[in-house]
Amino acid sequence: MGGETGASVENVPHMMKPHLDGEIRDGGHHMQVRVYYEDTDFSKLVYHASYLRFMERARTNYLRLLGTDHRALFEETQTEAPGFAFVVRSMTLDYFKPAFMDDVLDIVTMPIEVKGASITLLQQCRRNADLLVEARVRVAFVSGGKAQRIPKALRNAMEAGIR
Repeated sequence: MGGETGASVENVPHMMKPHLDGEIRDGGHHMQVRVYYEDTDFSKLVYHASYLRFMERARTNYLRLLGTDHRALFEETQTEAPGFAFVVRSMTLDYFKPAFMDDVLDIVTMPIEVKGASITLLQQCRRNADLLVEARVRVAFVSGGKAQRIPKALRNAMEAGIR
């Protein structure tokens, strides 16, 4: 359509698309998710385990925005900690209010404590000002079936986020 001068979304700053991985602000990682039919149960409420998937995705994206995406971390630690993994050591959840299909939720992840081989995170699922679900998640760094010290770069990035 030669001669048209319409602006595309990419060229208009106030219409910028949100970052796919969320953003780090206010001392934590914020990532939005939309609730789809597949996230609900027969009652049309978000199925309780769907919140776990939302939080897992948020933890992964938080690491990526800290500069530690999983693929790079696997490659960097292969010699010092072959076969390493992050495993959920413990998790406590409180469900306060339900979410519904088509809701847009803000999944907030904040580091609480960084120890030798583990990180404790506070994660919240919010709809606007409403707190729907809150979890305390302790994640351990393991290699060869044993706890290992968290790599220094990741430890520093996480500790910087603790208030």
